[in-house]
Amino acid sequence: MPQDPQPAPAAPPAAPATASPAAPATPSVPAVPADSGAGAIARVRAASRLAGSVALAPVYRAYAARLRAEVLAHPVPHHVALIMDGNRRWARELGLHGVRDGHSHGADKAIELLDWCSAIGIREVTLWALSLENLERPAEEVAAITEIARETLDALAQRDRVRRMQMSLQVIGRRDLLPERLREAAERGEAETRGRTGLRVTLALGYSGRDELVEAARAAVRSLVAEGTAPEALADALTAERLAAQLYTSGSSDPDLIIRTSGEVRLSGFLPWQSAYSEFYFCEAYWPAFREIDLLRAVRTYQQRARRFGR
Repeated sequence: MPQDPQPAPAAPPAAPATASPAAPATPSVPAVPADSGAGAIARVRAASRLAGSVALAPVYRAYAARLRAEVLAHPVPHHVALIMDGNRRWARELGLHGVRDGHSHGADKAIELLDWCSAIGIREVTLWALSLENLERPAEEVAAITEIARETLDALAQRDRVRRMQMSLQVIGRRDLLPERLREAAERGEAETRGRTGLRVTLALGYSGRDELVEAARAAVRSLVAEGTAPEALADALTAERLAAQLYTSGSSDPDLIIRTSGEVRLSGFLPWQSAYSEFYFCEAYWPAFREIDLLRAVRTYQQRARRFGR
C-alpha cells in the first residue's frame, strides 16, 4: 500500500493579502522579528502551516479522491461516534487566546464532518460535544461552550431545511444541568427533525457514561417496582435488556467505530455500555484540524479489521 502523505495541520483562514505582480505562486513564510514574543512566533507558525496547506492542496484533493474510492469499495460502518478532543490545545498552538476560538472552530468542523459521513453512506453519527465534567470549567468558558452548542444546534436544523438532507437530531445527557437556552435549542432541533429518514445525528451534551448507567439502573428499578415486582425479586429481574432499554441511546444502534482526536488513547467514560464491541481509532490531529482524509483513514482501518463481537 502506498505511503499516505502527512499534511500540515489546518489553520484558521488568514486575511487575504494584496500580492504584487512579482509575488511567488507559493505563499511565503514571514520571518520572525528578533524581538518577537510567543504570540508573534505562534502567528508565524500558523502562517507556515497555512502556506504548506495551500501549496499541497491539489495533492491532498487527489489523495482524498483515491482514498474515498478505496473506502467505498468495501462496506462502511453504519454508526460512527466521535470524541471531539483538542479544541483548546489547537487554539493555544496557533496563538489564539479567546475563550471561544477553539470551540467555535470545533463546532464548524462538526458540521463539516456530517457532509463527509453522509457522502460515504454512514447512517448514524454520535458526537460528544460537552461532557458533564466540562460543566465544571470556569464560568466564562462554560458559557462560551454552551452558547456555541446552542448556535450549532440551530445551524444544523436550518442547514437541514435548506439542503433537504432529511437529517434527524437527538440530544443525550443531563439536560437538567444545561442552560435554559441550550435546552430549548435541543428540544426545538429534535422536534423539527423528528421522523426524518436521513442521517441520524446524536449530540452528547452534559454527558457522562457513569451517570448514564446510574440513571438507567434507577429507571429500570422504578419500572420493575411499578409493575409490582417484589423487593426480594428485583435483583434477578434487572436484566441486561431492561437496563439497555433505559439508556439515553435506547432505540439507536451501538457504534461500530469510535474515533478520538488529539492523540489521547482512552474513552473517558464515553458510551461505556454501547462500546462493548466497537472498534476504536485514535487520531493525533486536534479536533478543529481533523480532515476528511482522517475520517477516511479511520474507516479504512475499520474495514481492515475482523469483528468477532466477543465470539
